[in-house]
Amino acid sequence: MELTLRALQALRFLNFATTHIYETNMVAYVVPADEVGKVPLTAQHRKVIVASSLGTVFEFYDFFIYGTLAAFFGALFFPPGNETAAFLASLATFGAGFAVRPFGALIFGRLGDLAGRKYTFLATIVIMGISTAVIGLLPTYAQIGMWAPVILVAMRLLQGLAIGGEYGGAATYLAEHSPPGRRGARTSWLQTTSTVGLILSLVVIFACRASMSPADFAAWGWRLPFIGSIVLLATSVWIRLSLEESPVFAQMKRDGKQSQAPIKESFGNWTNLRRVLVALFGAIAGQAVVWYTAQFYVLFFMTATLKLDYSDAYLLIGIALVLATPMYLFFGSLSDKVGRKPVILSGLLLAAIGFFPAFHALTDAVNPRLAAAQRLNPVVLYASECNVHIFSKPVSQCDLAKEFLAKAGVTYEVRTPSTDQALSVSIGTATIRGFDSKAWAIALEQASYPKAAEASEIRWMMAVAIILAMMVAVTAVYGPMAAFLVELFPARIRYTSLSLPFHLGNGIFGGFLPFVSFAIVTATGNPYAGLWYPVGVAAISFVVGLFFLRDHEIND
Repeated sequence: MELTLRALQALRFLNFATTHIYETNMVAYVVPADEVGKVPLTAQHRKVIVASSLGTVFEFYDFFIYGTLAAFFGALFFPPGNETAAFLASLATFGAGFAVRPFGALIFGRLGDLAGRKYTFLATIVIMGISTAVIGLLPTYAQIGMWAPVILVAMRLLQGLAIGGEYGGAATYLAEHSPPGRRGARTSWLQTTSTVGLILSLVVIFACRASMSPADFAAWGWRLPFIGSIVLLATSVWIRLSLEESPVFAQMKRDGKQSQAPIKESFGNWTNLRRVLVALFGAIAGQAVVWYTAQFYVLFFMTATLKLDYSDAYLLIGIALVLATPMYLFFGSLSDKVGRKPVILSGLLLAAIGFFPAFHALTDAVNPRLAAAQRLNPVVLYASECNVHIFSKPVSQCDLAKEFLAKAGVTYEVRTPSTDQALSVSIGTATIRGFDSKAWAIALEQASYPKAAEASEIRWMMAVAIILAMMVAVTAVYGPMAAFLVELFPARIRYTSLSLPFHLGNGIFGGFLPFVSFAIVTATGNPYAGLWYPVGVAAISFVVGLFFLRDHEIND
């Protein structure tokens, strides 16, 4: 039944218990409680979904092309002399963009609660697009010295600020156009955008690399995905300009019920702050590490550790991503029926118990010769005076030895030698005294350690199935997340309240995952040791969520 907004206010005052009131495009409807899950998807709804999602796809595409090309940035924008340190520095720069996302959440979240949803996330997309294009035009370290990493980091920080305001705005805007009982289904379309953005980045980068020689791509071809994003920026801005303001915010503005201090109301009030903390530690932190492990860390693992060619790695990830994307919609809809909490917790539990066996199985499927060599001819490094070098150049024999083994993708154990024994390595039955990269390389070859994974030996269906299984956990945790966060906070401070915990979790716990995990691998010599970080965080979130998470339904 269609109503005027004045009649709508009267119904709200009467607080009809048997109905839900649903607004869209400045028109209000009263929906019987037993019909709330059957509200049809109108043309206006589709426009809102498409416009919100396409813009967010572009923002995630911009953000992820850097992560996908991290290996190239290490050599181009950081001081030469230590490839491992340069690669870790490029990953740290990737993480820096995530570190400032909480600040973007505060800046743009406050603006969104004060000035409106539409123009706030329009501003974020412009900032993102400009900073991405600048990266594509940036001179290298060889051309301008230390200014290259400085400007690169500055652009990553701007990207992080923009992303910090993007997701909260899009989630709030879309949810406020969605009827109660269907918020999980409608907002789950938004949850696909990060994956679609990643797929798009992989497709564009693969097309560029396939169209030129490796030398040309390393020299200048990597710039094309960044510069080409200007076209996507123009399209996204045009689409978002065609949107109307959120009906919930528009009504609050007419009634004069907007928050005048959204940051203070969000975090200075214990009731709301408790919701923020529970959302962060009971759901979002775990979601972040699960997402980045299954969709980013696995890519680095296959190329850096398993020595899989980038084209095969992109193909495996791409196939699994395409197959997994509909599962966001499935789990979002499922959460409308059974609740957000059980769906989110099931994904966290699956990741916590499944990541270690999944990565071991992936080694067997992608590089079976490497897996066999690790079992039959284990490597033991006997050394002392070993240090963890993240950004500095290795100097001791132990440091040089560990860097060599890490670059070779070799799993090894470090033991302290006897007092009269110098540095040595045991590879299967062979023992070599002193660090000699050529002798060690020969010994690894004789012990059947492959230099690279062979495409002919890959068990493609098994590898895709393993990656897909990990992505099931991702979709279960992430699919209902937007609806869960929107329903957790009141409309007057919703943009600010949900943005900060979301970007603290994804920015800190998720953004630094590749860096932290690979630093652990470098320090321990175990390529699987880095998984303790995401598994531990996911397990903690599961426990916190089990005892403190609640499903909330807020009808604005």
